[in-house]
Amino acid sequence: MGIYDRDWVKGSGRQGVRRMGPVGGMPGTGGWRSLTATHWVIIACVLIYMVEGFGRPSGEQLKDPSSWTLVSLEHQGRLGDSLRVSPPLSQPPKILGGNQSTNTFTGQRTIYSGDNEVGVAVYQNMALIKRLGYFSTSNALIGSNAQGDMIGGQIWRFISFQFLHADFTHLLVNMFGLWIFGPLVERYLGAKRFLAFYLLCGIFGALLYLLLNAAGAALSIFGMDSLPFLLVNNTHTPLIGASAGVFGVLMAGAYLSPNSTVLLFFLIPMRLATLCYALIAFSIFVLIFQNNTPGANAGGEAAHLGGAIGGFYFIRNPHHLHGFFDLLGRVDPTSTSSKVRKVAGRAGKAVTGGRAVDDAEIDRILAKIHAKGLHSLNNREKKILRDCSKR
Repeated sequence: MGIYDRDWVKGSGRQGVRRMGPVGGMPGTGGWRSLTATHWVIIACVLIYMVEGFGRPSGEQLKDPSSWTLVSLEHQGRLGDSLRVSPPLSQPPKILGGNQSTNTFTGQRTIYSGDNEVGVAVYQNMALIKRLGYFSTSNALIGSNAQGDMIGGQIWRFISFQFLHADFTHLLVNMFGLWIFGPLVERYLGAKRFLAFYLLCGIFGALLYLLLNAAGAALSIFGMDSLPFLLVNNTHTPLIGASAGVFGVLMAGAYLSPNSTVLLFFLIPMRLATLCYALIAFSIFVLIFQNNTPGANAGGEAAHLGGAIGGFYFIRNPHHLHGFFDLLGRVDPTSTSSKVRKVAGRAGKAVTGGRAVDDAEIDRILAKIHAKGLHSLNNREKKILRDCSKR
């Protein structure tokens, strides 16, 4: 079933409902081979959440010091070798509170320099997967632990945090958005370029979070007042979730089919482009006016905005997606055949189904999609686009 066959997403085509083919929902009768990149991302997030959920520290595991992760560090002066913490690192921190239903607990250690109290370290219990995968400015860039030792440079967290979620609602909202809008973008880019697009949008979200958080921390260190849009939360604060990538996908969907109508809260009709830019405006509003408001999630909104910026750029410059997986090896899996690409490039044509298609024809099809949406393509144009997206 396509996105435009659903009650909550309708368009105003000639026949009242725009149909764009199978762009969402469960895979068809083709089994595992019919799973799209969107499906695989959703499956990965759900499986990781399930494994992480089973691995949450139980009451017995709370006694294990390794199950506690530093999430906030506040101290006076410079952390040095004369430090000691209480309770010691060989013991779990003092538990401040928690939620028994989710096995989420917060703990604290007091930092001393000699006999003087110089700071407080706050911890949160986390499953192993989340401890190794969450993103923070201190872990990804540079920071210090409660003992004053330097940490940072853990670049894998730019990707791993995108597959972790705080709770079931967090997972459900993100996966629902990806399920609805992801296939629309994947159909335009092709599966491999879509995966690169999605991950890069998440990376952009983490980068903007890091930039605003590091800048806010730097001003604080030098005793300067923070600017409204800078993140004043601790550099150890965890960032998790797929929403940065989802915002990038939403931005791409608004570019590809801006006039499509979605039902906000299943009730309020709204253009897809209007919904997208309204959510971005909300993120900017929170960053500027509610940065210090408890529960405002300014850090999350910064990641949303970064993901949207990535989506805005890469959906307009999809050729930059081809080299993404070069970071993982010499072979670029976003290309079906480098030789085919090279030959087609020399001729100024793309090879599709044994025939050569002029670049001008491809540009015409892409312009038609932007102006009228994917539903306006005929079968020949859809085949050309599908074949070219595999290059």
